[in-house]
Formats: sequence, structure tokens, C-alpha cells
Amino acid sequence: MEWSIHQVVESTGITSRTLRYYDQIGLLVPSRTGAGGLRYYDQARLIRLQRILLLREFGMPLADIADVLAGEADDIDALRDHRRRLLVEKHRIDTQVHSVEATIAALEKGRPIMPKHMFEGFDHRKYDAEVRERWGDEAADRSNTWWNGLGAEGQRAFRQQLEELNTAWDQVIAAGVAPDSEQAQAIAAQHVKWLGASIRPDELSKGKVKGIVQMYVDDERFAANYNRVSPAGPQFVRDAVHHWADQHLDD
Repeated sequence: MEWSIHQVVESTGITSRTLRYYDQIGLLVPSRTGAGGLRYYDQARLIRLQRILLLREFGMPLADIADVLAGEADDIDALRDHRRRLLVEKHRIDTQVHSVEATIAALEKGRPIMPKHMFEGFDHRKYDAEVRERWGDEAADRSNTWWNGLGAEGQRAFRQQLEELNTAWDQVIAAGVAPDSEQAQAIAAQHVKWLGASIRPDELSKGKVKGIVQMYVDDERFAANYNRVSPAGPQFVRDAVHHWADQHLDD
């Protein structure tokens, strides 16, 4: 049995452009190409695609994935290895759930929170695969190097800066000022400076900054940071930063 590229896209959620790129680099070649260049994938290809996507979830570059798959002779053994990796990830998520539950319990009972335990299981690299997909392997590797180089204290300080920024955004959103107001633009400047901590100065372009803050609107995970006062909060932050970028950054 075979599935067309359109069926694979619908089933997996990845784009046809990604599948064509995987074909181009030899990572996932279709089982055949039909009339009009339509690609088809058989069961073996779908199993290979599942393995590719699993390894991408773990932040592995495509070149390394190709090497790993080339060294795997048996599908069942390979899938067992992926299952082991997933169980490790499940343990990490379970640890996160436990840390959040402990924080809730401490707050409900009026006990002091324990920062050492609040962040157990949390890992900056959890978005690594997504960063690689969106910005490329080089940017992801630099980001990981930068984050690890901060150390525990630096990472806590970075998170604290984010929370302070979010609180400042909440205040100006609640005040009802415009995104291009003096108050909002002052916070936008701080926000771009915060973003710039993990981006090389020569890459802090108008387009990159605008692309990042657009995700605050498009992705509910990021939107949750800015809709605490108003559902329109993410759009406000985006518009404010866009305005600041137009005034101060090069293309």
C-alpha cells in the first residue's frame, strides 16, 4: 500500500516542502513518483519518516539523522531504541508535572517555594527541534552553547528578566496606551535587548525580531505570556515591538 504526499502531509502535519527537501538530500526518498511528479510513500518510507521525526524531536541535525538511519539494519530494533528515548522524555515531563504540583501545594498551604525544585525537569533545549526547523542547525547550536554557558545563576536571571518584562507589558496593556506610545516603546526597547542576549549583534535584524514576536500571536504557547490582562495582549506586544524595530533596526 502507498500513500500520496498529500496524504502524508495530512497525517503528519509536516509540510510538502519539508518532504521534498528530505527527498532532495536523500533522507527520505519516495517509493515512486507518479504522473505530474506526485510523490508516493510505502510502509517502509512511513516507518523511516516516523524515525526521522522522532530524532528531530530530540534535536538531532538532519545530517546526523542520516548517519543514524544508515547504521540501523533492523526497523524493530530502531523503534525500540526510539521507545527508550521517549520513555526518558516521559520521565522528564512527569518530573515537570511533579514540580508544578509541588509549587501549587506550597502556595495553597502558604509554605515558601523552593526554587531548586520548581525547575526540575525543565530544559531550554525542549524547543531545540523547532528552532532547528525554523532557524537552522547553526542558530540552534549557538543558542544551546549560549544557554549552557549561562550556568544555573545566569539561566535564573534570564527567566527573571522575562518575568519582569511580562509584568511591564501587563501594566501598559492595562493602562490602555497605544503600542507606539512612549511607555510601550520603552518596554519594546527592553524586550529587543532581552532577545538580543541570545542573538549575535549582526543577526539582530528587523526581520528576525519581527518574526520572533509574530510567534507571540501565532503560537498559543508564547501568547500565554502576554494575554494575562487582555486577549489582545499578544497583538499589542507584537505591534509595539514591530514599531520599535521599524524605527531602530536595519533590514
